Amino acid sequence: MNQKKPVVFLTRKLPDSTETRMRELFDARLNESDAPLSGDEMRAIVKEADVLVPTVTDRIDADLIAAAGDQLKLIASFGTGVDHIDLAAARARGITVTNTPGVLTEDTADVALALMLAVPRRIAEGDKRARSGNWTGWSPTGMLGHRINGKRLGIIGMGRIGSAVARRARGFGLSIHYHNRKPVHPEAEAELEATYWESLDQMLSRVDIVSVNCPHTPATSGLLNRERLELMQPSAYLVNTSRGEVVDEAALAELLASRHIAGAGLDVYADEPNITPALMTLPNVVLLPHIGSATIEGRLEMGDKVIINIQTFWDGHAPRDRVIEAML
Repeated sequence: MNQKKPVVFLTRKLPDSTETRMRELFDARLNESDAPLSGDEMRAIVKEADVLVPTVTDRIDADLIAAAGDQLKLIASFGTGVDHIDLAAARARGITVTNTPGVLTEDTADVALALMLAVPRRIAEGDKRARSGNWTGWSPTGMLGHRINGKRLGIIGMGRIGSAVARRARGFGLSIHYHNRKPVHPEAEAELEATYWESLDQMLSRVDIVSVNCPHTPATSGLLNRERLELMQPSAYLVNTSRGEVVDEAALAELLASRHIAGAGLDVYADEPNITPALMTLPNVVLLPHIGSATIEGRLEMGDKVIINIQTFWDGHAPRDRVIEAML
């Protein structure tokens, strides 16, 4: 066991209980302001850190990793996605990378389903009208939307979150269709009565709601480009709680404005915190500020996983949540 406490740098403010436990166990350096660190600040940190605890807002690219001191041996990311980390560069430097999988599944699936309800039923528009002071009361033709019961849901990425979305959607009477690199286990498919589509293009043209639940990788970057978005039915809705880079936002905005696509619910964006301006003017779009995983319970579980990953690694063992592994 390594007796020296590791120097652990947190790039953002984490829950108080997580930070307190880290201070007890490690030589933890905190970000009290919670403001994203500049490039110069990040380069200074990696020259001192034994362990770096970044979040999805941090770009851990090859240049930053090259600037790190030899003592940096672990990047314990606070989050599930690792597309913000250059894994090849980390591996080449002998740096282990861990994440916090599994704890955000149910929370993100909840938000995906909320958007599936909010967009067709015009929930955000209704809230705005109710607050405006101009609502004149119930009307047989007022604020008409569309029911989701009986509709077809097409899930892109049937992993943990996609499967959790499917289970919820079944309870609301949607039939489940999905596109994945390969079919899920036959028992899971039978339980959900899910239809597998090897061809994403074919699925997009046949479903009523599309839910993006795949990770952002080189293979999925721009996956829903203009050509694929144009395959969607004019009555269809798009929901994205995955990563903004998967969808061509400019093309989506144009297709929504022309009603080639009925509506969209978005929690993620390609250039966060910036949002494509055209999307912000459209009444048939619900925009959320990346809150898919934003529950107190989820954040605390993420913190626990980060702490366990650091402690396990520093004790000389392989962390359970390692994405890439290098020698201590």
